[in-house]
This record gives sequence, C-alpha cells and structure tokens, in this order.
Amino acid sequence: MTDEQLLRYSRHILLDALGIEGQERLLATHALIIGAGGLGSPAALYLASAGIGKLTLVDDDTVDFTNLQRQILHTQARVGMAKSESGKQALIAINPEIDIVPLKARLSGEALDALVATADIVLDCTDNFATRHAINRACVHHRKPLVSGAAIRFDGQISVYDLRRDDSPCYHCLFPEGEDVEEVRCAVMGVFAPLTGIVGTMQAAEALKLAAGIGESLTGRLMLLDALEMEWRSVRFKKDAGCAVCGATPAGQAPGYLPRPDADHESAGAVCRPGASTPAN
Repeated sequence: MTDEQLLRYSRHILLDALGIEGQERLLATHALIIGAGGLGSPAALYLASAGIGKLTLVDDDTVDFTNLQRQILHTQARVGMAKSESGKQALIAINPEIDIVPLKARLSGEALDALVATADIVLDCTDNFATRHAINRACVHHRKPLVSGAAIRFDGQISVYDLRRDDSPCYHCLFPEGEDVEEVRCAVMGVFAPLTGIVGTMQAAEALKLAAGIGESLTGRLMLLDALEMEWRSVRFKKDAGCAVCGATPAGQAPGYLPRPDADHESAGAVCRPGASTPAN
C-alpha cells in the first residue's frame, strides 16, 4: 500500500482482526451492487470509503425527487440523472482512488450471469422477487457470495448466502420462487428512511467481512428487524436438499418447499409476510 492508503485506511489497519493484510484484500476485491436505491446507497458509500478496490454499481432507473428521503447517494441537483452515474459521482467524491463502474441497465439472463462471474462479492439491493431470484441463480452458478437485504415500512431483514461453501443455503432455499407472494413497493406502502440505512450498512459490513476473510458471516441466519419497536430476531435455516437451484433437484423441476426442523418459519413469517422481503429502492 502507498503512504496515502496507509493513512486513509489507518483505522482499519489498527484492528487486529483486519490489519494491513485484510485491508489489502479489500483493495483487491471487486464488489457488484445491484440496485442504487435505499439499500444500495449506504452499502456503496461504506464499501467505497472502506477501500473496496472495484465497485460496479447497477441500476436502470433515474433519480426521482421522492428518492431523496432515503437514497443518500443522490442529491436534488442530480434529479433526472441515471442513479448509477449519480452514485459514481458521490463515491468518487469520497474515495477517488477506487474504480467505480456505473451501469444503467436492468440485467437478466446471460448479461446478468456474465457480470456476476466477474465479481468477487454480490450485494442484492433490488426491489422485485424476479430479479432477486435471477441474481441468486447466477451466484449459485458461479459460486459467488451473495449479501441480500430488504426493507419495507418498518420491517427489515438481511442474510448472507456464501455460495463458495457446499453447505450454504441459497436465497431460493429460504424464499422459494413461485410461492404465492404479493410484491409491495415503497411508493405504495412507504418505508422508514433510517431503516434502509441500517440494513444497507449491515450489507456493507457483511460484504467487507467476506472480502477480508474475517469474523462469522450471516450464512444460515436471517436477521429480522422491527424498527418501530427496535427489536431484532434471528432465524436459523439450513440448505434445502430439495432446492431446485442449489440442491439435489435439477434446476427447472418444480421445487418442494421442505421446512427444516431448526428453522422457525412461523416466526419468520411474522416479519417476512408477503411483500416484506421486497427491498426499498
């Protein structure tokens, strides 16, 4: 590292669990953030300030006046600008030495698969189930760790799917595609502004730990936050052997959702009710 980098990241380097070697791993990491809204904003800001070497920021939307209540990457002066480009301007202002790649696109299919293949870590900050499942499939295919967050109303959740590990569940294990769920959006239901900051910042923390190879991740744990009461709950879950995406069942067959004995699904459903897993954007 250069003298400037040693100074910039000195408070990280002072941490015994991280140190110079951990910071060097961060500088060598390519993080892919899909969604530059309520969750992607704080996640991107902390990854950039912490020294993630390359950050690809993907969003197909433009900055809207209603976004400014919670999407802290963006400013009133940049209303109408592509969120990915607005995000790049904010991140470069904080840390001009890292590589920021803005991409205005709604990725799917081969394009999504190819982009996930280039990343070391993927952060899902999107706002619909179809995209979230597509991201999960690409991460399973390429064995990339996935950090997934969600926030709506006063309810937030976060988990990690470390798909480098054979025993890690995937997003489909917990939220099977094709279940009868109702999507809700912030434009209809609203979202508590600081909640997106809490969840997005936790996504950044989990991504940094994965990149540096330190601590214990949230793999196999779903953290649920009721921000109105400011109460956290933790739900443990395991890989579903019958998962159509990561399990023994070949992709494309109809999956059977098999509750695992150590996963409190009824408790999870109190917060993960239909639509509650749709993130703010």
